[in-house]
Amino acid sequence: MIQFPRANSPLRLFLMTVLFFGSGYLQAQIQSASKIDEAMQIIKYAYVDTINEKKLTDDALRTILKDLDPHSSYIPAEEMQQANEPLVGKFEGVGIQFNIHNDTIMVTQTIPGGPSEKLGIRAGDRIVKIDGQNVASVKITNNDVLKKLRGNKGTKVTVGIARRGMSELLDFTITRDQIPLFSVDATYQLAPGIGYIKITRFADQTVEEFRKALAKLKAENITSLVLDLQDNGGGYLNRAVELADEFLPEGKKIVYTRGRAFSPEDYYSTATGGWEKGKLVVLLDEASASASEIVSGAIQDWDRGILIGRRSFGKGLVQKPFQLSDGSMMRVTIAHYYTPSGRCIQKPYSPGDDEEYDLDISRRLKHGELTVADSIHFNDTTKYFTNNKRLVFGGGGIMPDIFVPLDTSLNSNYYFDLLRKNTFNDFILSYMDEHRSKLKESFADIHSFRNNFKLDQKTYDDFLAFGEKQGVKKDPAGLKTSEKLIKLELRALIARNLWDTDAFFEIVNEINPLVTKAVEVIQSNTFEKMKIATR
Repeated sequence: MIQFPRANSPLRLFLMTVLFFGSGYLQAQIQSASKIDEAMQIIKYAYVDTINEKKLTDDALRTILKDLDPHSSYIPAEEMQQANEPLVGKFEGVGIQFNIHNDTIMVTQTIPGGPSEKLGIRAGDRIVKIDGQNVASVKITNNDVLKKLRGNKGTKVTVGIARRGMSELLDFTITRDQIPLFSVDATYQLAPGIGYIKITRFADQTVEEFRKALAKLKAENITSLVLDLQDNGGGYLNRAVELADEFLPEGKKIVYTRGRAFSPEDYYSTATGGWEKGKLVVLLDEASASASEIVSGAIQDWDRGILIGRRSFGKGLVQKPFQLSDGSMMRVTIAHYYTPSGRCIQKPYSPGDDEEYDLDISRRLKHGELTVADSIHFNDTTKYFTNNKRLVFGGGGIMPDIFVPLDTSLNSNYYFDLLRKNTFNDFILSYMDEHRSKLKESFADIHSFRNNFKLDQKTYDDFLAFGEKQGVKKDPAGLKTSEKLIKLELRALIARNLWDTDAFFEIVNEINPLVTKAVEVIQSNTFEKMKIATR
């Protein structure tokens, strides 16, 4: 009696595929699979040294997938959890953010609602013992900390904490729990009546987070919304569809996919949506990819909002995960996706040449595409049109309606050296350790901080001296160029340490040219001129 393979096993999937495609396909696949198996058996039997069969198999799979396209990939079983966390949107642990400062684990922030926050652990606390073992001044690494503090939900870990002003260690027994990884980084009012929401990825809970953020802004009576998708590398396609649905009336095509082996899929908006009326601006740049481009493309094609920024990344390929028997996974490209007007925005690539593909953004900068709109050329010269007959192109990302060049006027090698050496974060940890209480007393909220906090000369000089101790030699020319940017970064990091990422973006967006342009566009008659829907 023949036993059919277990459900979802690779062999069962293979046989089902064979039944679908026919016997000719079967013969070709058997020959191909036999050759790979045959080669592995010969190597195992005849090779002069002992082999690492798992590594050979993993490397072979990586090479095979690399030769398909830049986005098909192989993930070994031991890397699965870490690879999936950003998209699943949670992990299990104690719920803190930390830095290693002076060879000590310093808590920089507790996750709202997490087990550490509930116990009263707070920013500035130093973890010096974990389960009775000393972890201070022992050259501990970030990976060491993760291994010790992460664990299954319901398990316990005991930490000994040194807190400024306390003479003895504070012992906390933390019961690990599920910790959310938020994808909405900031929500606040940019200007009276103008709300701002920044989304960093499209994960399981992204749309729910967006709806909560939007409800908060609606309660503050906003009439316009800025959706910031800068540096958003994408995520789940279905979450992109759901987010686009928040802005479009019922029955509008959001995106459609076409592939060789899978049925065509067309996605439409529903009757529900949180911001179907009101001015909408979407910010995007060269790092906005995939799901970000699905949302941006749908909004642009239906003339629902105005896109501001620079040409997006250009990822128009859809991946599907396939679980293998040992717990590893292949993410295989199964389709192209198309915006409502019919654009495929995938930029050109040569199979197997990932290096050339990865250098695309650098080439854009070199050729002036990030600073001059006229230098941008799309691979696909086919003309597509939005709902209001505005001309758009595919084949290399989404071009915004209003181009804002990359601003490099404040950049210098000196500033980048400070970033590379982690000088900003290291200095702020020390600064906050000494000044946190006084700052909390002086500033009740981010608004009073923005209006009244001034970075004094002594703090600025101390920072520059701290940089020199870290090996960043003071550069007068670079300092003159980047002084405004350096001071802004310091203010923003202080604000984040006092409150959260909302506060950080409230500060850094003060000189963000895309954000400035968004406010200008909303407060002018641009929407009317471009015939962009607002109601």
